[in-house]
Amino acid sequence: MHSQPQQPSVSKTISNTEVVQRSVLRWAALGLLTIPLLSCSQATPSNTATATDAPGTLKVVANGEDFVRQGFTDKDGWNIAFDHVYVTLGDITASQSEPPFEPGKGETLKAVEQVQVSSSVTVDLAAGEADAPPILVSEITEAPSGRYNALSWEMVSPASGPSAGYPLVMIGTATKDDEQVSFQIQMTEELAFNCGDFVGDARKGILASDDTAEIEATFHFDHIFGDGETATDDDINTGALGFDALAAIAQNNELNVTSEDLEKQLSPEDYTTLKDVLLSLGHVGEGHCEATLLTR
Repeated sequence: MHSQPQQPSVSKTISNTEVVQRSVLRWAALGLLTIPLLSCSQATPSNTATATDAPGTLKVVANGEDFVRQGFTDKDGWNIAFDHVYVTLGDITASQSEPPFEPGKGETLKAVEQVQVSSSVTVDLAAGEADAPPILVSEITEAPSGRYNALSWEMVSPASGPSAGYPLVMIGTATKDDEQVSFQIQMTEELAFNCGDFVGDARKGILASDDTAEIEATFHFDHIFGDGETATDDDINTGALGFDALAAIAQNNELNVTSEDLEKQLSPEDYTTLKDVLLSLGHVGEGHCEATLLTR
């Protein structure tokens, strides 16, 4: 179903939790590592919007897709159902880039307008009904109108809340034949994603004057587990960890682990695969991102 894988600013306070920044990009200082793409289809952006002086409201949403909301069968035949998938987004920056930013080509994003969410936000991607819309992360009011064709964010450790200390927490149940494993997987890796234009059935990020638009951070969990509805030799499966390796280290049908536990208990090959696929987790719809493992 899918594939893989700014600098000093001038800001204006628009609310207690949101800041509009018009700045050059700060990402060059991060030393971004471009990762290989897995198998998401790309499309050539078509629609454009002309910027005006009248601002609008830009909604930032996060989407774990049907894999998280509805459950799925992984590449090893495990039926995976998520109770909670907590992810914490920080340093969220939406940009109007000219020329359009294309991840993976070694180019620097050149922003003509930028808006930023000033604080980190934890969301549960599994919240709501099976057909629930993407989760609202933040609303940025007084955002300059125009086409937001680039989005960047960091996956960071929250100081409090249900996933305190972990940028990503996956809680649920995996079932295969007569075996069932309850899991809580707490990942400590902090990651940065620098993405281009949203790619999907409907274009996002085009903000007309005095209107509302949406821009989306998308998370592809089939990159971690694979997709049982896709051919075994498809890139999404050959590059994924799958649940077999995790079930093998479960104790009494329970798996409660952190990244540090996984490094010790998985084989070196499986742990390397897991680290690699984490870097391909972030997308914008089917649009690709550059990813970096952050060190603090």
